[in-house]
Parts: sequence; C-alpha cells; structure tokens
Amino acid sequence: MKYFLRLFFGLIITTFFTSTAFAVTASWTDWTSSTSGNSASGELLVGTSTVDVEYSGTVNHSFVQTGAGTNYWTGSAYTNGAIDNAPPASELVALNQAGTVTINFSETILNPYIGLISWNSNIADFGTPIDIDSFGAGFWGSGTPILNGSGTGFTGSGEVHGIISLAGSFDSISFTHTSEGWHGFTVGVAGLAPVPVTAAIWLLSSGLMGLIGIRKLQSKTT
Repeated sequence: MKYFLRLFFGLIITTFFTSTAFAVTASWTDWTSSTSGNSASGELLVGTSTVDVEYSGTVNHSFVQTGAGTNYWTGSAYTNGAIDNAPPASELVALNQAGTVTINFSETILNPYIGLISWNSNIADFGTPIDIDSFGAGFWGSGTPILNGSGTGFTGSGEVHGIISLAGSFDSISFTHTSEGWHGFTVGVAGLAPVPVTAAIWLLSSGLMGLIGIRKLQSKTT
C-alpha cells in the first residue's frame, strides 16, 4: 500500500510541477488573414491545441504580415530574457494611429507574451501589470521600454524592440497606444490555462479512494 501511495503522489507532484513550470519556448501567432482595415485573424498552436486569435482596433492599422515580406523580427532583442525563440518571420500587425487594441482568444491562455517592433517614443498601457522580458537590438536599432508608475505600461525610449509578458490567465488582452510612423506587435503564449484546483483535488481524492478500495479487496481475498 505504501508503495502505491508513494507512486501515486509522485505522479501527481511531477504532473503538477511540469504543467506549471516556466516555458522557455513560446508559441507565436500565425497571422492568417486581415479582414478589414482594423482587424485580423490568426492561430496559436499550443501543444496539440489550436487557439484562434482575433485582433481588432479602434482605428485602422498600417498593415498586417501573414508570412510574406520583410522579416522585422531580427536581432537579439527577443532572446535576451526567458524566451529563447523570436517570433516567426513576417508575422505581425503594424499600428500607426493612436487607439485601443483588443485581442481575443478562443481558449483561455496562460502568461501571454507581446512581441514589439519599433515602439519609438510610443506610450502603451495594458491596464494590468506587465513584465519586460527582453529588449535590445532589433531591425530599426535599439531602445529601452520604461515602465510607468503603475507597472501597467511603458514609454519607449528610442527604437524599442523586445518582449513583454502578462502574468495570469486571459481570454482577451486590451491595450492603448499612441501614434507614430508604425510600430508592430504579435502575440505569443506559454500554455493554456491549468486545470482548476478543485478538479485537481477531485482527481487526487478519486485516486486515493481507488487505491483504498483495491487494498480492501486484497485484504478480503487473503
């Protein structure tokens, strides 16, 4: 009985910490279409799950890349932090006019990342705390994102290229931004939202009851 309990708890603990470990490889959006002047669609492949991504803005964007054209995701700006893979070539939404952007997901995602290109003197606010994961040299040079007083956004000092992260589970992300020539973004994710704690507890209790039942049956037959 003790052996089975050790094995069962070992599997539960291993599964829990594996699922909540910090990922170093992000899944980045494959932008597939731009349906109008202020919206676009794409997909995130997270493990074996495909998550639909829908972007919309209060003003028209400059352009959307869907896998063709210049690769602006160059330089060391995207791999100086926890993420070891830059966004894929020629996949981005380029903004220019000041407005609000909303990104919706078909499934709840965990700890999303926002890749940034050329946010020069731009002011952005996400309405929720952000972390600056990485920044440095990029296609248009380099700059520094300076966090605002509340930690929910940043001001770009110079040509900011890099990655910011948002902690938690999200069905959608919204942010405001100011005008400039153009500044690009894309969205990445570490994983899908975890199983709720109540469900994990139910699985644990069910497994224990099953082991106890097996032990009782063994006792009756010996």
